[in-house]
Amino acid sequence: MTRVAGIDCGTNSIRLLVADCDPATGELVELDRRMTIVRLGQGVDKTGRLAPEALERTFAACREYAGVIKEFGAERVRFVATSASRDAENRDEFVRGVLDVLGVEPEVISGEQEAEFSFTGATKELVAHEHLERPFLVVDIGGGSTEFVVGEDRVRAARSVDVGCVRMTERHLVVDGEVTDPPTGAQIAAMRADIEAALDLAAETVPLAEARTLVGLAGSVTTVAAIALGLDEYDGSVIHHSRISYEQVREISGRMLTATHDERAAIPVMHPGRVDVIGAGALVLLAIMERTGATEVVVSEHDILDGIAWSVA
Repeated sequence: MTRVAGIDCGTNSIRLLVADCDPATGELVELDRRMTIVRLGQGVDKTGRLAPEALERTFAACREYAGVIKEFGAERVRFVATSASRDAENRDEFVRGVLDVLGVEPEVISGEQEAEFSFTGATKELVAHEHLERPFLVVDIGGGSTEFVVGEDRVRAARSVDVGCVRMTERHLVVDGEVTDPPTGAQIAAMRADIEAALDLAAETVPLAEARTLVGLAGSVTTVAAIALGLDEYDGSVIHHSRISYEQVREISGRMLTATHDERAAIPVMHPGRVDVIGAGALVLLAIMERTGATEVVVSEHDILDGIAWSVA
């Protein structure tokens, strides 16, 4: 086995996985998995630049992760950066800072590469489940973008579109620097129209209607699942490979978009960094299920991070 560390730095969060991987058998033994909300993409959609305070939050998380990597003695490290750092004018500042802290240069990958990693991470275990129909449609709803990937045991088609929970919240639900609490009907309708336009774009490349099993990844999906399962605290082992129905997603999406900040924050499984963006994330998931006709979503805790670990192993 090879001991590796994978880091996924997205628009909303930065995550670390340290694992022992055996490419010959397909076995991945997780040693440490953690996530920090850093909001690297704060304001990027409007300014085109990474904010100084967002960079500092990210570098602070990197310093913590460097300690964990050293403690476990990972032989190889790969740092992948996605949507926000792809879009930013000052991404060189981000690259230099990460290199100084971790000694490894962040790879600012394309949406297509992001999709490949997500598909590998999400489906490596599912391929053995004969009762799950194929092809899979893997959707990774991030902070700045959503990746759509269709495939059986390999990727057949992929597309990244610029709708994510942070980007949609900032674009449609923020007025005078504050998130509307709760959003108005007009704001929700505008957000829905934006999501539908993005789905039209995705459908140009990815045969969404051909999918037989919808697999959902990332924090918006796992949070919706945790709420649907009625958990008192977040438990990844219960959430992983759970199946959440369309009716449950529709009900939770509606509830998140009509609740106040305090009502959402009071939900036991709600991470503080997701309180203001979960409504947008749930709406993206709902729109995908309606577009594809999916009656349920299979939720995976294994995602792009696991794909990154496999790539370095």
